[in-house]
Amino acid sequence: MISYKTLKTTFIVILSFFFLNSCGGKLPGADARKYDPDPKKRVAKNLSEGRGFRLSESMNKSRGGGVFEFASSNELWRASLDTIDFMPLGSVNYSGGIIITDWYSTDEASNKSIKISIRFLTNEIRSDALDIKVFNKTCLAQLNCVISENKGNLITELKEKILKTAALYEAEKKTKSSKTYKGKQKY
Repeated sequence: MISYKTLKTTFIVILSFFFLNSCGGKLPGADARKYDPDPKKRVAKNLSEGRGFRLSESMNKSRGGGVFEFASSNELWRASLDTIDFMPLGSVNYSGGIIITDWYSTDEASNKSIKISIRFLTNEIRSDALDIKVFNKTCLAQLNCVISENKGNLITELKEKILKTAALYEAEKKTKSSKTYKGKQKY
């Protein structure tokens, strides 16, 4: 009796002979006379014809000082961090667009603390760009705490402060990026 493994191997060998024979016995690109011997020219030709891609292009761009997307270049992000800089941060994820503070209390003996969550819905400085949630925690004893979401004025005050600060950062960035040339401003 023939084993399954032997039968499988035989089938693969026969199938590969069939496919190689159907190609006319030639491998594509086997005739070196038809192609330029310079590999850079071959790569350029293939890329211009849309056959292939190049990984080193993106690597070369990062060496020469390309465009960097850091959190410090986003005015809304910077303004949010500056507004809540007095609070300890629990989780910050720039690519996920969220800032979550840790529980904060002004008084160590106080049984009330606050936690803020800021979610970025867009990078544009506008009123619907932020989703801010504020949570209050009141503890009667160490193990007996009640957490509730604050729906009061604090959310609108935070949003206004962040948006105003971000608008100032954006204006500052525009004035820094404009250059003067012989007494005239260029934009």
